[in-house]
Amino acid sequence: MRLRTVLATVTASLAAATCLSAAGPANAGQSNACSPSVSIDRFSDALDKTTYDGTFVGNFSALAVDRDGSLAAVSDRSALFRLDRQTLAPRAVVPLADESGAALDSEGLVVDRDGTRLISSETEPSVRRYSRDGKILDRLPVPDALRVAPAGRAVSNGTFEGLTLLPGGRTLLASMEYALNGDSAGIVRFQTWQRSKGGPFEPARQYAYRADTGLGVPEVQATPDGRLLVLERGFTAGVGNTVRLYLADPRRATDTSGIEKLTGQDDVRLIKKTLLADIAACPSLGATAKQPQPNPLLDNIEGMAITGYSPGRLKVLLVSDDNQNAVQTTRFYYLRVRI
Repeated sequence: MRLRTVLATVTASLAAATCLSAAGPANAGQSNACSPSVSIDRFSDALDKTTYDGTFVGNFSALAVDRDGSLAAVSDRSALFRLDRQTLAPRAVVPLADESGAALDSEGLVVDRDGTRLISSETEPSVRRYSRDGKILDRLPVPDALRVAPAGRAVSNGTFEGLTLLPGGRTLLASMEYALNGDSAGIVRFQTWQRSKGGPFEPARQYAYRADTGLGVPEVQATPDGRLLVLERGFTAGVGNTVRLYLADPRRATDTSGIEKLTGQDDVRLIKKTLLADIAACPSLGATAKQPQPNPLLDNIEGMAITGYSPGRLKVLLVSDDNQNAVQTTRFYYLRVRI
């Protein structure tokens, strides 16, 4: 059920929830460590089960930092939000649709250099470019093998989840969530597109990434040095979520675009990955869960954005997708990551 709120109420609850869940700067070191590489500053449930301008605020599947410093957030129920960077309060929302006006299963989000939005949908899958007001500007070509069966070999609800623009702005990368039919279990493909100056994105290299057993890839973000932060996620009924953060390096991986089936061939170099943190190992910071979880801090974490960086250090914001479900929570997580 939707809980209708006015913006003033949302803003007040945002401030209160952020304050209550905050771990102050003095505590942001070892006591808040999730691992030697990752610590958590605070979390916020302030947007959970709220509405803005008649639209449910939740179902978040991706985050991005906009050119004006605000946050862009996309829901998998065809809504694009603008959020206040400091308070998270919604400031605008626009509906999204495909070329026929049908709703999207929108999963990935990139704010391009000109302010337009690149948004992936896992229905077909697709990547479309939208204006800030939700108008479709163009659509990128997708290799046939990555299309959902029977058009291709992808499994339904397992295609383009993550989307990121690599440093330099000329290479776009989308991560599949699960393996293609015919590929070995756990090996997911990362597709790239390349553009020349002023030109459109065209399909380019493809890479293979091995997810942990039972997990998929809901999000990927490029670091300033060309590596990738990769989220892996899974869910077990009665146990809860597994969410792990990896640092991955595609720069020496094999181009798999011409390989029909990935079955563990010796001459295929997978993307190398290094575990940064299992989010279940983070301190709970007083969080509560509405269903069983290994750590009450956990939920269905699906979106990620790098919100700040200095050499070797990143500020990372995560968000969970509550699926508009009473036993799940829209939760934002503020991490500090060493790479």
